[in-house]
Amino acid sequence: MKRVLTYGTYDTLHYGHIRLLQRARALGDYLIVALSTDEFNALKGKKAFHTWEERKAHLEALRFVDLVIAENTWEQKRDDIRLYHVDIFTMGSDWEGKFDELSDICEVMYLPRTEGISSTMIRNTLDNAAS
Repeated sequence: MKRVLTYGTYDTLHYGHIRLLQRARALGDYLIVALSTDEFNALKGKKAFHTWEERKAHLEALRFVDLVIAENTWEQKRDDIRLYHVDIFTMGSDWEGKFDELSDICEVMYLPRTEGISSTMIRNTLDNAAS
């Protein structure tokens, strides 16, 4: 069984996220999504619209996501790869090159982002509509 791991906040889940997760799952047989906790987002200066529990439920509802785990720190990736016997670590192309140091323990791949959509764009559109 080939295991794939990706990380993210996955707030305001949209078709760009869906496409990325589908492509990640297509790389293997089992997809693990490490979901940034609300506390970790706060450390990064981010605040998600949905709580961690809500975002987790959204991801678990997707048939191609097999497991959702908590992302608590930047440094946990290497331990997660070992703990979950990950074969492929993948992220969106906006992270290109940032995790190449993990290639000593698994394959590292960067998947193209879906153009024209982002959580930030959705939030800005909603904010403008409410104004």
